[in-house]
Amino acid sequence: MATVIRAVQADITTLSVDAIVNAANTSLLGGRGVDGAIHRVAGPALVEECRLLGGCETGEARITKAYKLPASYVIHTVGPVWSGGENSEPDRLRSCYINVVALAVENNVATIAFPSISTGAYGYPIDLAAKIAVTTVSSLVSDSASTITNVTFCCFSADNLTVYERLLARDGD
Repeated sequence: MATVIRAVQADITTLSVDAIVNAANTSLLGGRGVDGAIHRVAGPALVEECRLLGGCETGEARITKAYKLPASYVIHTVGPVWSGGENSEPDRLRSCYINVVALAVENNVATIAFPSISTGAYGYPIDLAAKIAVTTVSSLVSDSASTITNVTFCCFSADNLTVYERLLARDGD
């Protein structure tokens, strides 16, 4: 059975999936944007568990419980800050998706929601970031060892949603 991959415009903290992905900072202790929203909804127990993890480097991922969120897990990953594309940003962003999917499979996650990693405060251009997200995740979940049956790219804005929808329509051709 093929994995269903879709894009929606929604608040990621409201999605009932096995795991939501947090576009975190290296401390994992909360921040702005998606990171702050996830921490606010999950409650203080998430910060306490994250504190025990000792942070996370760019491109890596860590998994925690989701606490008050409708998901079972939060998979935290730290995307690269965009600085023109000449400082390994594409490879580091690709590593985020690779490491998140690996943790998801390791934890038998079937349904997962991703935000648009690095495209907010970190300034990664949406067209470039979304292409890496869609191609990397599509390739990884098509592997026969993948437990993932449903992927949602959760977009905050209608403009971002349009970019993801265009790429997913092309991916299905």
